[in-house]
Amino acid sequence: MKHKRNHNQTAESAQQKSSHDRVAEHIAARRPISRTLLEEPEAASFGQRAADAVARFGGSWTFIMLFALVLCTWVLLNSWLLARNGGKGFDPYPYILLNLFLSMLASIQAPVILMSQNRQGEKDRRDARHDYEINLKAELEIISLHEKIDALKVTQWEQLIALQREQIRMLSSLCGVAPRQA
Repeated sequence: MKHKRNHNQTAESAQQKSSHDRVAEHIAARRPISRTLLEEPEAASFGQRAADAVARFGGSWTFIMLFALVLCTWVLLNSWLLARNGGKGFDPYPYILLNLFLSMLASIQAPVILMSQNRQGEKDRRDARHDYEINLKAELEIISLHEKIDALKVTQWEQLIALQREQIRMLSSLCGVAPRQA
């Protein structure tokens, strides 16, 4: 367990280091780091694309309505056949065959949806890394701007003090008083 945790921490610190390097590179080159992740091509396998499609369809109102329609049709058709043929339908009342199909559907659909959620988690982590890089660059740029403004303030104060000394010297020479040395 410790080995796995250390491996994850090492991988995270490597990603963070590469993020820092990427941000430093963009700052040095004065290039923006933000990009639209939606437009980046994604290398998804057929299985991954199928899992996304199943999860997208399985979590839609269309699926719920179609599924409700199939269930109602199954129950109504069996009930009609049972009433018409004296208890001989293709799936008599507790609908065991329907239960079997529902169980099989759930056992297949659940892992496929989990695969899709795992892929979405990967996308979210990629987006979070990208957001981190943008925030880090913005923070560094703000710090740089603060330093520049502070340097300008110091320069401005020095110029103001020099100007004030010059004014005092000129006033003193007009009044015939020797300026005090500070």
